[in-house]
Amino acid sequence: MPCGTQPTARLIEVFSAIQGEGLNVGTRQIFIRFALCDLRCHFCDSFHTWAVPPQCQVEQTPGKRDFETYPNPVPLRSLLKWVDRQNKHRLHDSISLTGGEPLLHTPFLVEFLPELRQLTGLPIYLETGGHRPEEMARVLPYLDSVGMDIKLPSVSGENRWAAHREFLKVCHNSSVEVFVKLIIDYHTDPTDLEQSADLVAALSPEIPVFLQPVTPVEGSGQPIVTPTPEQVLAWQVLMKRSLKQVRVIPQTHKMIGQL
Repeated sequence: MPCGTQPTARLIEVFSAIQGEGLNVGTRQIFIRFALCDLRCHFCDSFHTWAVPPQCQVEQTPGKRDFETYPNPVPLRSLLKWVDRQNKHRLHDSISLTGGEPLLHTPFLVEFLPELRQLTGLPIYLETGGHRPEEMARVLPYLDSVGMDIKLPSVSGENRWAAHREFLKVCHNSSVEVFVKLIIDYHTDPTDLEQSADLVAALSPEIPVFLQPVTPVEGSGQPIVTPTPEQVLAWQVLMKRSLKQVRVIPQTHKMIGQL
């Protein structure tokens, strides 16, 4: 929502850390975490992002966790200033837009991202639930890569097959780099995985797919059980029948104590 004539965003935090998921795993990124999400996945490890806090946290020195708080919503110019302060020479590989669901802030992103790119010169990566294709089409010209979830009904409690299909099609038909992430747990229905593989392969079997064993979450209120090694091996075989790149990577940032 605008404040005067300046667009604003509702944020959770801005910080520097090592990416722990998907295609960019192990790289250093500036993270901009947006508030709000229109999904309610059982396994969500960021349910604190579902609402807008009165204040957001902003790291002052990259990686030092010396956070200061600022009121929401945040003016565009303030966010650019905070990112610029994080952007030390040759430290970061890219900028990660995460959440929550960043595409709920599409009007802001359309104005913010061109200035962000001009300011930093860094590639811009969007992490999304992969269920808002119309908003994705508006933001695509300003992105370099997209990591989209396919929400498995047996794991997430969400059923978004049609939206996922259209979303991936929008990405695939553009020049943006795209990959797919699937959260899996002990109760994953293999038919969900087959449907996901078919959905991706219908566009291109070359699109990378990441199976991410769920990380148990304290305070989620949901019983979350990680899959067995035998399950994961069998599911990778199942998906590789139609896809060329199916990788298994857990949340590595949690293993090394990173945000």
